Amino acid sequence: MEETVTKKAHKILFFNTLAFTICFAAWMLNGVLVTFLVDNQVFDWGPIEIGWLMGIPVLTGALFRLPAGILTDKFGGKPVYGILLFISAIPMFLLSYADSFFGFALASFGFGLTGVSFAIGIAFTSVWYPKHWQGRALGIFGAGNAGAAITTLFAPTLLNNLTDNGANIEGWRYLPVIYAAALIVMGIIFLIFTENKKPPAKNKSLKGILAPLKDKRVWRFGLYYFLVFGCFVAFSQWLVPYFVNVYYLPLVTAGIFAALFSFPSGVIRAVGGWMSDHWGARKVMFWVLASSVLISIMLTIPRMEVYSPGRGIMNKRSGEVTFVSDSLIQVGDINYSVISKSNKTDIIDDQLLVLPTKEVWQETVVKVGDKVSKKQLLAKGVTRIYFQANVWIFAVLIILIGSIWGIGKAGVYKLIPDHFPDEVGVVGGMVGVLGGLGGFFCPIIFGYLLEGTGLWTSCWMFMLLLSVICLIWLNKSNKEEATYKAEHIELIAKHDNN
Repeated sequence: MEETVTKKAHKILFFNTLAFTICFAAWMLNGVLVTFLVDNQVFDWGPIEIGWLMGIPVLTGALFRLPAGILTDKFGGKPVYGILLFISAIPMFLLSYADSFFGFALASFGFGLTGVSFAIGIAFTSVWYPKHWQGRALGIFGAGNAGAAITTLFAPTLLNNLTDNGANIEGWRYLPVIYAAALIVMGIIFLIFTENKKPPAKNKSLKGILAPLKDKRVWRFGLYYFLVFGCFVAFSQWLVPYFVNVYYLPLVTAGIFAALFSFPSGVIRAVGGWMSDHWGARKVMFWVLASSVLISIMLTIPRMEVYSPGRGIMNKRSGEVTFVSDSLIQVGDINYSVISKSNKTDIIDDQLLVLPTKEVWQETVVKVGDKVSKKQLLAKGVTRIYFQANVWIFAVLIILIGSIWGIGKAGVYKLIPDHFPDEVGVVGGMVGVLGGLGGFFCPIIFGYLLEGTGLWTSCWMFMLLLSVICLIWLNKSNKEEATYKAEHIELIAKHDNN
């Protein structure tokens, strides 16, 4: 770890971040591509298969992060990063030949290695900066998450152009080729313009290198990262089919909305690094998790239309029905006003509705000439409760939660050098593994939840549960550390008195 900030460090940070942005864009490809192929009936895949194909690349990126972090500490970031970019391009290219779920899954597992770039970049960036700059440097590097926005924003338009707006559907196969070429070009640039550096050798055995993983703080940080990074990765892909199915948006428009979630979250990570340096990562994480709980609650309410029995009209006196219309029922000499159904139902989707709306009307159940007794039902009541879950309000909420998670990502990776300054590679790699597993498991969990409940908002219910668990564990750890510090001070005082 350096003592001062140098121009060379900033140069390495730039190329680290650029390579990470390209890798992240490639890592998120399936969110757009699979949705496009299913939407155009190229493949008959349901929510569960879609969830698996979105999760498989993330699984690869998660599983190999720990060894990638160890290799970076041992050999330096330049050779490891360069080799990764070239190797990842091969399965990405082969994806263009996939004709089945198995072929797609196999190629996806291969190009998922692009997700390993995070562990390499974290370790390689860390060795170039002093401790007081770690939060900002790692936050700026993490802004490469915005690569997800590149894919969701531009890939749908590319697919439309490559397929002549669906007329030549097999043109989709050129998209993986373009991504493979981008990885190769980035690999060449990285090897030419970067300089290698690795942390001082400590001659530790593998057991010694992995020793920090016994510390429960590593797993706590991993759970935080499962939420703020893993769920970010999952939604970067899941929001595309979400917007298509819930709001009936075209794929290109859905991609733009998904980019509104991904891009701010990636960019604001640099701000999160500064906040963590300035106010402390623990305080930042408290506000991140508390905000995640609050926004998840608001997002759990589904778009819905509920019909329920309402207040009807009961006959007051036996007699014969002499007149019936949409607004009036007459029984003998008694008139009953009927609440007519308005055209509100037809225009309600054109309005901006924040809160649920209610419409009440009555439908006659008798006709002229009917003999009716006292307290007999003349008109049944109908209550319609409608919640629009307006797309613009939803977009604002997902931008907010994405940005908050972006700050949280920087907060977690500020905690790592604070607590494990000499093991950033291995600890960062392990935390990255756990975060990456969130990106793998969440789309699959979302698919099963959707299949089981029929509610697209079930994914936000899961986010609420996860956010609450993280917040509780953070508060519990605060109390544990406060108790430990108090006991430590007391022991020092006793030792001084003796």
